[in-house]
Amino acid sequence: KDYQFKENKEDALKDLEDLVKKLPWTDPLKVWELNNSLKKKKTKRKKHNLQSAASKEKLNEDGEEEGTDQKDAGKQEDCAQNAAGVEPASGQDTEETQGVASRNGEEGEDNEQSDAKGESQAGSGSVSQAGDGKTSEGEAKVLKFRVTCNRAGDKHSFTSNEAARDFGGAVQEHFQWKADMTNFDVEVLLNIHNNEVVVGIALTEESLHRRNITHFGPTTLRSTLAYGMLRLCDPQPTDIIVDPMCGTGAIPIEGATEWPSCYHIAGDNNPQAVKRAANNICSLLKKNENKESSTSLGIPLDIIQWDICNLPLRTGSVDIIVTDMPFGKRIGSKKKNWDLYPACLTEMGRICTPGTGRAALLTQDKKCFAKALSRMGHIWRKGQTVWVNVGGLHAAVYLLKRTWERAEEKRSFW
Repeated sequence: KDYQFKENKEDALKDLEDLVKKLPWTDPLKVWELNNSLKKKKTKRKKHNLQSAASKEKLNEDGEEEGTDQKDAGKQEDCAQNAAGVEPASGQDTEETQGVASRNGEEGEDNEQSDAKGESQAGSGSVSQAGDGKTSEGEAKVLKFRVTCNRAGDKHSFTSNEAARDFGGAVQEHFQWKADMTNFDVEVLLNIHNNEVVVGIALTEESLHRRNITHFGPTTLRSTLAYGMLRLCDPQPTDIIVDPMCGTGAIPIEGATEWPSCYHIAGDNNPQAVKRAANNICSLLKKNENKESSTSLGIPLDIIQWDICNLPLRTGSVDIIVTDMPFGKRIGSKKKNWDLYPACLTEMGRICTPGTGRAALLTQDKKCFAKALSRMGHIWRKGQTVWVNVGGLHAAVYLLKRTWERAEEKRSFW
């Protein structure tokens, strides 16, 4: 939680290298091994079903066929990795992808760490022979790995590339694994956020932050962050949840998938955004239809084009509002936010149920939001503030509670 980084770059990186030997790797690697054994079975079964009769005729021996299967699975993994790097959702992702690409010098670094070699060979031989690193004869192969570093904060003397390179060198020394940036078995994650360091082992081939989204906009919110915002509001069955500035629909789609007993309404004033959100919903419906033995009858979600300052919803009819407000960087402007934020909070207060209604609002324009909220103190009470890193930007999720005060009425739509 409170990791003290040295001011000198060399010392700070040396500390990260030394950290490798102190970490409790055994349990995480057991989990990775179990996950991998399940994943491999799943991939094989899928491949077996997809294999056409024509391709079977071309193969002479069973052994060859199996080899092809594994090659295809490898290709699939590579594609997934490439897809994850092609269209970065944020500036931070770009940094991470570059970190992966430029660590080919990793092996050259290893000679400096020969003092750990004896200990690492003794301590980690059993682990490196575990998991999917087994050939058909039962012999062990050396696992391939890469380190991905994700860094945020301006007080570090090193870059994410340097941290990943040196940490990776120490991991290689410790386990005697082979570094491979593209075709790896194990991905070690090094997440550094100000004074917090988290080291983990990836269990998915591709980050889950793009799940359920196929059509991206300029500021598409990560699905993982959308889920977190919804969860902070503690949705209950039959709650009506609205995202009045939904963009490509990440929040309502995540909500409809994870909380199907609630009803979700999404809207945006930009027709292009509404179109993208509708396409994302269609893709999700198709995916649900294709699932084996699916009894899915659609998802509880509607998308509408509307004006945030004049919503076509009854007063006090909404239980939860969750939205990603414009930061004034890629969409809108900081100047416009001074008028937009108070108008948004007023209209959200009108549609939200007095007393029990709640909202989770994400913004990076904290100064403007604080000013707008101070003017709306009679209808919104600020609760918890959760700080989040959105593509390298220091943003906040504000949890608001609707007071019992009656909001001013606008002209009725009903």
